[in-house]
Amino acid sequence: MFACDLQEHQQHGCTPDENCTATPEGMNVIAPNGNQYINMTPGLVQVAFEDSISPDENQTMLLGQPKPLETKLYMRRFAVLIVFSLYSLVNAFQWIQYSIITNIFMDYYNVESKSIDCLSAVYMIVYVPLIFPATWLLDKKGLKITALLGAGLNCTGAWVKCASVRPDLFGVTIFAQTICSVAQVFILGLPSRIASVWFGPKEVSTACATAVLGNELGIAIGFLLPPVLIPYTKNDIDLIGSNISIMFYGTAAVSTLLLVLTVIVFKEKPPLPPSQAQAVLSESSPEDYSYKQSIINLFKNFSFLLLLVSYGILTGSFYSVSTLLNQMIIEHYKDEEVNAGRIGLTLVVAGIVGSIICGLWLDYTKTYKQTTLIVYILSFIGMIIFTFTLNLVNINTVFFTAGILGFFMTGYLPVGFEFGVEMTYPEPEGTSSGLLNASAQVFGIIFIFIQGKLTTDYNPCAGNIFLCACIFVGVILTALIKSELKRHNVNMGITNKAVQAVPVESPSEPPTNGILLKSALKVSLETSI
Repeated sequence: MFACDLQEHQQHGCTPDENCTATPEGMNVIAPNGNQYINMTPGLVQVAFEDSISPDENQTMLLGQPKPLETKLYMRRFAVLIVFSLYSLVNAFQWIQYSIITNIFMDYYNVESKSIDCLSAVYMIVYVPLIFPATWLLDKKGLKITALLGAGLNCTGAWVKCASVRPDLFGVTIFAQTICSVAQVFILGLPSRIASVWFGPKEVSTACATAVLGNELGIAIGFLLPPVLIPYTKNDIDLIGSNISIMFYGTAAVSTLLLVLTVIVFKEKPPLPPSQAQAVLSESSPEDYSYKQSIINLFKNFSFLLLLVSYGILTGSFYSVSTLLNQMIIEHYKDEEVNAGRIGLTLVVAGIVGSIICGLWLDYTKTYKQTTLIVYILSFIGMIIFTFTLNLVNINTVFFTAGILGFFMTGYLPVGFEFGVEMTYPEPEGTSSGLLNASAQVFGIIFIFIQGKLTTDYNPCAGNIFLCACIFVGVILTALIKSELKRHNVNMGITNKAVQAVPVESPSEPPTNGILLKSALKVSLETSI
């Protein structure tokens, strides 16, 4: 091949000897001024000096990374995902179980509707100040400690609720709900972290969607079960209390079982990383990581800031609609508490289907920006349809429009999570997801009180029009986001063998169809998204 050793020249930084020539058959190799050029064939990179570089390295050269790092997928990942989804489900159920039967809890505890609304809003109020210490804990102490805190606090709050079943113990109920809301801080930021740490690049978006699905399913059950378990018996407070006890003790028992399963199933991470992106991160030194610098980097990312606001608007709108759904339905359809719950169930079940479809679509296409924008626009259209069909005489129409709204609005949640992780890699997934959730909680608090005030003082249509205007602003902000898929680029750059060369011109030679090889063996990469 070559009359002298290319590697030796690379190591010493010198150019090949003038007498060092190469005339391989079928290869157009030129050596002007010490630079080596290699012809490209469609598909794989063909290297002329095979004695210098092994075949494996030919296929995987990337900026000084001679070989892909070792990765492996483990069956335990499914157990981790299922257990997390289930205790996230219970936590979400405990969030919405009061709001969907607001009028019943108002009579039982003898309080106003805004006091019951506060039991939902406390989830959002507590989240905002605690998100930074929670994400710090996730980054410093890891996935298992964070998961145990979430499951443990969720279980504790459920048992405290069992002690609040008495008309004069509304304060105990607030305390118990506050404990559950603290648990939520250690739950909502985990879907993208679990997906990235345990699942491969071809399944990471679907895994994230499944983890978010658990929370959505909990909201769905929260819409369905309370109206069935606690029917409205206005003149029998004791019977209402007995039915509330059944719901609370059942929730506590399930929470306890899931806490035990969390202790058994959860591991910090698999022995080997599931993807090249995770393998690269695992090679870096923990001392190089700074939580403060990570936060600063995220807030310097203008595209992420746009996503932060737009995600908060749409998800906060969903929180507000879920919290006030009972009041909106009862306003137009008297004595329809059970159907209000069923409409909420329809809203979330349609969203679960949307989440799964969006997750599969992202894994298949990686079109994060386009998918995010389309789903956002369709959510806006769905909100308009829901607003102006709510007061029609036929309640079946509300079921249909709520399903449309839920499919897109709830289906957006995992899309926003994964888009945020992609554009902020290699920053920790828990940090970006935590900030997105914090934004959603802030907007949720604002929207619940503004929409609630408009609904009480005027009518549900006024509150919903307010949300439509806010979501329209979110559409504009989403359209301005620049798509930059950093995590996907790392995975593609290391695992994709079909690397396209970028032509390099020599000062003394005409342009050639090849790669310029320098001492660091740098290969220019271009991945089509």
